[in-house]
Amino acid sequence: MIENKPTRTELSEIGEFGLIDMLTKNIKLKNESTVKGVGDDAAVLDFKDKQILITKDLLIEGVHFNLTYAPLKHLGYKAAAVNISDIVAMNGTPRQLLVGLGASNRFSVEALEEIYKGIYQACEQYNVDLVGGDTVSSTGGLFISVTAIGDANAEDVVYRDTAKVNDLVVVSGDLGGAYAGLLLLEREKETYKADPNMQPDLDGYDYILGRQLKPEARVDVLRLLKGAGVKPTSMIDISDGLASEVTHICKKSKVGCAIYEDKIPVDVQTVQVAEEFKLDPTTCALNGGEDYELLFTIKQADFEKLKDVEGISVVGHIMEENAGINLISRSGASVPITSQGWNAFK
Repeated sequence: MIENKPTRTELSEIGEFGLIDMLTKNIKLKNESTVKGVGDDAAVLDFKDKQILITKDLLIEGVHFNLTYAPLKHLGYKAAAVNISDIVAMNGTPRQLLVGLGASNRFSVEALEEIYKGIYQACEQYNVDLVGGDTVSSTGGLFISVTAIGDANAEDVVYRDTAKVNDLVVVSGDLGGAYAGLLLLEREKETYKADPNMQPDLDGYDYILGRQLKPEARVDVLRLLKGAGVKPTSMIDISDGLASEVTHICKKSKVGCAIYEDKIPVDVQTVQVAEEFKLDPTTCALNGGEDYELLFTIKQADFEKLKDVEGISVVGHIMEENAGINLISRSGASVPITSQGWNAFK
């Protein structure tokens, strides 16, 4: 029996411009603000009287992702989604992406195509245009740099530094799942390294694995808030864990807060995996990161508008700055929250 091996085309066979042509040939523009996308020295965008929002993330192999367990298509999707999430965290609408890619000759044309399939899937999901970027040769593995561009009316933009005393602290979705998924993947990677004949044991964990490998930007939460007539008083996305993000809001806004442990939403799969690894699920939620849920504050008067909205949880309230940033445990004890989020240079 002859096996059908995947085709492998070397990057050197088609060159940089051939690669760009191939990766961008199917682009279809969706936004009126995109005057000119790929194909010139720069993209041309027209936002008229809107506020322009721009953000960038750089993902490096071996630091931000591990190709032992991260499918290339998922990686492309994630690289796009985490940048789109930053636009969403400003209460903006994502419009365009630029992608920079550095790859060594370890990667084939087909491998890079898989990454772009994921990027294009994210563009379709969030109605975003891919309008340019760069591809370069790398001697150190794979690098993905994504810039996201969005817009918002000036009166709609939400910042980190505008939380007020007595505001309620709210999160979307559930927390700690992405970290729990990472724990599982790392465990199975080590098992595979010890015995390559061992098959990964990941059955029944689809939800938390998806949280790690293919996170979503919570554009839907902005729609829910708008539909309820609620504008957050401050907002941030949870990329580095609840502890880190609530600390950002409090320090920028010069306020304190109380977060109630029993109010933090944690999925049952996250709890199960935390217990397997002898971890407190609350620790996963506070310090795990990569959930890309939204953390925001609202006026107390807006509580009635959101109390019955599914997937929205009030987890605390804003206090005077001298009260500190504290977790109120299930026993009622007040414990200072220490930010242990991602440190890029640690």
